[in-house]
Amino acid sequence: MRWFAMRVAVSMSAVAAVSRRRVAASLAIMLIAVVSLGGCRAGTTGSLKAGALPPRPARINHLAFFKLKEPADAPELIADCDRLLATIPGVVSYHAGTHLEAGRPTVDSNYDVGFYVGFAIEADYARYVDHPNHVKAVNKWRPRWEWIRIHDVVDDTP
Repeated sequence: MRWFAMRVAVSMSAVAAVSRRRVAASLAIMLIAVVSLGGCRAGTTGSLKAGALPPRPARINHLAFFKLKEPADAPELIADCDRLLATIPGVVSYHAGTHLEAGRPTVDSNYDVGFYVGFAIEADYARYVDHPNHVKAVNKWRPRWEWIRIHDVVDDTP
């Protein structure tokens, strides 16, 4: 009987060791998940740590605002921008959309589509302007816009 009691005690300590390892492994996995998800969550909340600046999307920033002859064509223009312009080599950031009505009378809302594309260097911007997809989009939409306003902004801030 004594041998049996010793065997059970050894077996119980082995089970306890395995259980402790499993618990430790589970805790390590949970800690990694919490740290990882915490980093992802921080990027989606829209808040930054005190004193931190948001990342700059690009050094060269090209913005265009379109007033269309037919405002109902805005979704088609946005889809063309998504398909043709966002995929041009050298583009590092991109957005196309419609005006956000935020109830601010000082914000210019006299456009149908706003477009933004960013580049790291001027050479990428120059290649973008001459790229067949850009030429195709401009040729398709030029007759369909009432006007276009284009702004190019460089951000050389360190």
